[in-house]
Amino acid sequence: RDLFGLSLAGTAMHIGQKLGSYEITSLLGKGGMGEVYRARDVKLKRDVAIKSLPEAFARDADRVARFQREAEALAALNHANIGAIYGLEESGGGRYLILELVEGDTLEERLKRGALAVDEALRLGLQIASALEAAHEKGVIHRDLKAANIKITPEGNIKVLDFGLARAAADETSSIASSNSPTLSMAGTREGVILGTPAYMSPEQAKGRTVDKRSDIFSFGSV
Repeated sequence: RDLFGLSLAGTAMHIGQKLGSYEITSLLGKGGMGEVYRARDVKLKRDVAIKSLPEAFARDADRVARFQREAEALAALNHANIGAIYGLEESGGGRYLILELVEGDTLEERLKRGALAVDEALRLGLQIASALEAAHEKGVIHRDLKAANIKITPEGNIKVLDFGLARAAADETSSIASSNSPTLSMAGTREGVILGTPAYMSPEQAKGRTVDKRSDIFSFGSV
């Protein structure tokens, strides 16, 4: 399972490996979309999530620059309902995202256990909308908002994950496959192209058009 929604080839790491001040402690998710690890920040004494980026990032200076700009925008969001990005590291020719480690179930996992009560759905929905509004005010578009990218913390609060990362990793244009799988990618032919998830996509995104914040609002309605 891809925990953060970013399409990547992935650079394999192992338990106990050091990446700067971070020590890998466990594998959180692995699959066609890459690998996400739990790690310990030995300097700040906190756990984080580390996600490897496609090797193409290290080879493409323009792509690295675009991603750096987007990461800076995400770092500036600082919203209670958005999973934070702590840094972008480079090691051994690979690039890695250092992300806030958010405990709890995804909204998708929660819904599998049964429908939400109306008051709870409204409370969580307001938090998701607040996260979207904050990001859009900064010019950041999610482009892959779905139940699997929304965490409910043990305290019952929302954390929207992967804000803007899909956009940062994508080319300026994209096309759509027919599968209703999780975050689709054309990584086999064009590395780093994020297509989104068909069940949540706006018609404009499904047609490969340039999208703005209205596409996120459509996906929020689907959620």
